[in-house]
Amino acid sequence: MDPRRPVNDCFALPPGVDWTPVADALAALKASVATVTGTEEVGIENALGRVLAKDVTARIDQPPAANAAVDGYAFAHESYLQEPLRVVDGRAAAGAPYPRALRPGEALRILTGALLPKGADTVMLDEDARREGALLHGPTGLKPGVNRRRAAENAEKGAVALGAGARLTPQALAHAAAAGLSRLPVRRRLRVGLLSTGDEIREPGAALAPGQIHDANRPMLTGLVRAWGCAPVDLGVAPDNAAAVRAALDAGAAGADVILASGGASAGDEDWLSRLLGAEGSRAIWRIAMKPGRPLALGRWRGAPVFGLPGNPVAAFTCALIFARPALLAMGGAGWAEPAAETRPAAFARRRKAGRREYLRARLDADGRVEVFANEGSGLTRGLVWAEGFVDLPDDGPDVAIGDPVAWLPFSAFGL
Repeated sequence: MDPRRPVNDCFALPPGVDWTPVADALAALKASVATVTGTEEVGIENALGRVLAKDVTARIDQPPAANAAVDGYAFAHESYLQEPLRVVDGRAAAGAPYPRALRPGEALRILTGALLPKGADTVMLDEDARREGALLHGPTGLKPGVNRRRAAENAEKGAVALGAGARLTPQALAHAAAAGLSRLPVRRRLRVGLLSTGDEIREPGAALAPGQIHDANRPMLTGLVRAWGCAPVDLGVAPDNAAAVRAALDAGAAGADVILASGGASAGDEDWLSRLLGAEGSRAIWRIAMKPGRPLALGRWRGAPVFGLPGNPVAAFTCALIFARPALLAMGGAGWAEPAAETRPAAFARRRKAGRREYLRARLDADGRVEVFANEGSGLTRGLVWAEGFVDLPDDGPDVAIGDPVAWLPFSAFGL
């Protein structure tokens, strides 16, 4: 069985629904996708951005023994209650432990990271210490164990250090290294085929004849899938004819785990992506009750799931973030993830159309209010540059007045 096949054999939504709410479409998509990538082992130096394939356990206790969290003096707290303490000759430093145990009433000069000698359980901060020759005085009320790092408080040998499905950030790699791990089991990067369709589409920088435009979608989608830890597979531009689109889909099914195609996703005369999926693969056209976006074709071609995104760049960007991203993360082993919205006051007013969810290009003003891009055209890529996120206006929400609370989705919530 092809592992790329959705859990539910088709992406079809329930019959009899003209316009599907975003929440229902996301729920149906979540139920239809599963992890499709295999596993491999990589060195920690090559693991950044990868998805952990299984739980990994610490190989060592970290720290391996109690040590000093500050520069100061180490001693037994019980002895400190009968101060002053007598400072012994020598010191303990990181990598150069003191060679003997401390006796009751003794204190030792110690530096950050140094192992506490036997007989010591507490460290007095330099700034709190007062010396009179070999005698050490300190503040009253010093608690036992203060300024001491306990053995294994960061990682315990045999305990889970990082869980399966974790995205390996620089922070996660630091923890893995501290736990004694040098190689990590990860998911193979999800291969995402990227296809643009349309007679009018030309490569960026190419000379344009009347009616032609440069391909903005493929560079944009390439950046998105890389940001999400996937491996882009460039399928180029296919003109509006069955043979060209079929060949591009064949190449995607052979070399990628999933295909993101832009353009040709509706039911028009030249929407060859949709027509071919319906005739030779499987297809469900989702009429999403959202702006921008609406038509979203989902199906399979030679076993590979296909997302047919709108052709306009803003609509393609929005649908990729809202629908493709959680599906790609789930297929790549990172689990389904939808962004959490923040509540911010609106710096705009808007009349609403009932039954339609809107994602407005937006950013925060100097007062932390959400302002929206003035022009809603789905072809205006400059609005994507201007914006820092979306305002998410719900399907059944009221009109918006200045100062009303609105849902703010920063692009950082989408991994950008």
